[in-house]
Amino acid sequence: MSSLALKGPYWVTVRQYRRTLWLAAAAVAVSLTVVGGLRIWDAQTPDRLMADGQRFPADENRGYETLRLAMEYGGVYLLLLPLLVGAFVAGPLVAREFESGTYRLSLTQSVSPVAWLRAKLVSATGAGLLTLLALVAVYHVGWNRVSGSYGLSWADRGPYEATGVVHVAYLLAAIAVGALLGLLVRRTLVAMAATGVVMGLVMLVMGTFRWSFLGVETATGPAGPTLWTPADALVMDSGLLTASGARFDRSVCWDEAARTPGVDATEGLWGKVEAQCQARHGVTGQFADFHPASHFWPTQLIETGILLALAALAAYAAFRVLRARLP
Repeated sequence: MSSLALKGPYWVTVRQYRRTLWLAAAAVAVSLTVVGGLRIWDAQTPDRLMADGQRFPADENRGYETLRLAMEYGGVYLLLLPLLVGAFVAGPLVAREFESGTYRLSLTQSVSPVAWLRAKLVSATGAGLLTLLALVAVYHVGWNRVSGSYGLSWADRGPYEATGVVHVAYLLAAIAVGALLGLLVRRTLVAMAATGVVMGLVMLVMGTFRWSFLGVETATGPAGPTLWTPADALVMDSGLLTASGARFDRSVCWDEAARTPGVDATEGLWGKVEAQCQARHGVTGQFADFHPASHFWPTQLIETGILLALAALAAYAAFRVLRARLP
């Protein structure tokens, strides 16, 4: 946290925003205290030992339930960190300098515009990465206990980003986009809002399409019994198959059963009508499209590559804008 080893515009940047750096350190310390305390509370209640030798948290273990809930929310909060860093770069770090005119003072100290912006981005990147990595390490302290529980699988939003490398790419992209928008807008609050909107849309789009990067695997089986898929798989689609191998919309028979008179009053009538409907349409099997857990890292790397390309493009554009306005 000390700025004594830094020189020139780097020293100025760190000195200027030292309170923000201390606030980041405090957030890491508080997070570690909370997660560590919950792990200790959880350890006070022994797990249940099942007949097959597996262990599960006891029903009365309130520490585990609180830890699981904290990790569920913690993953969501980690998603917001790139947005906060990007908004900070766009607003206080860049746009406010132009809005107030204080950037002129830096440029009179034998510092070129490129060196001035580079110092700000390098300082923000270093502080942001250290904070992110520290928070991810804290997250793993709790994740090692609750992973695989409801809402905390490898493919869920939050855990997916926090347990891979893509979160670093989001942070770098947010810093570069923030710098570009700060230079273009030059109004603190507007630049912060614009960065939040742009990076929010990037996160939304990537979260929507990330499971389209790789093709799904498909499991098939006879109609009736529950179709087997890996316990940790991310199921994308499931349904019925006809004798020809064509996929059949299950809702057709559901709608037919729902329209049948007396289905609510007669036990077993719904299932009978649905079975007759499926037989009439030639249903003989079922399918499930899924991503196995082995798709985690390839998906991470593809998404990271896209985000790094966005970061590089935004950073390049930011320096081009700077040179155009401050030659």
